[in-house]
Amino acid sequence: MAETQIEWTDATWNPVAGCAIVSGGCTNCYAMEMARRLEAMGVLKYAGLTRRSAGRPVWNGVIREDAAALAVPHRWRKPRKIFVNSMSDLFHEAVSDAFVLKVWRVMRETPHHHYQILTKRPERMARFVSQFVGEVLPNVWLGTSVENAQVCARIDQLRAVPAVIRFLSFEPLIGPVGDIDLSGIHWAIVGGESGRAARPIEETWVDEIHARCAVHGTAFFFKQWGTWGKDNRRRSKKANGREYRGRIWDEMPATPPAVL
Repeated sequence: MAETQIEWTDATWNPVAGCAIVSGGCTNCYAMEMARRLEAMGVLKYAGLTRRSAGRPVWNGVIREDAAALAVPHRWRKPRKIFVNSMSDLFHEAVSDAFVLKVWRVMRETPHHHYQILTKRPERMARFVSQFVGEVLPNVWLGTSVENAQVCARIDQLRAVPAVIRFLSFEPLIGPVGDIDLSGIHWAIVGGESGRAARPIEETWVDEIHARCAVHGTAFFFKQWGTWGKDNRRRSKKANGREYRGRIWDEMPATPPAVL
């Protein structure tokens, strides 16, 4: 729950800890290693959330709701873009509806912030919003992750969710997504994978997403090449950088102004 180096947000807020692998994009999730490190540092919130598999930490499905963390956004007076649950998924099946409602209440009570909720479970997000949320909050952005064509059905599920901003995270992009329909999608984040076991990204995969963004008027944000550059050479993600087509793409969706 702090300032962050994630390029498209200002801070992270983690009222939930722990997760489970659901698709190929989860394989090298940075949060699993971070949870192991935090546990080793004695942070009880992250104790017992991973197991060892092939010499590395993997989510074991244990989910922890952190009621104390609900107060954090109230203490942040300066408006921020806040990534909700960078270390989990708010719509994991083990997170109770009652707790998600508490998170929603905090977001309603702090309209000076913009909240970015990213899930790999957009079907539950759509069901929750339709059943329990009586209004579309202008400061809440709702998104889903799409790492390759095998999970593109998530886009249709997200499109069914009432939201002022709907966004897609194509990160880590580990395969082509094809001729996708981005109607009703306001923002796309694209990025390659980083780390020792990172899988390569192909520039043509980025090209097809960029082209679809242009067709549908979707803001395009290129986050990084990751460990593999556009020339298919392995370097540090810093060395590979963020430049695509000769420039940095930091487009953001048009949003209602925050309430100060």
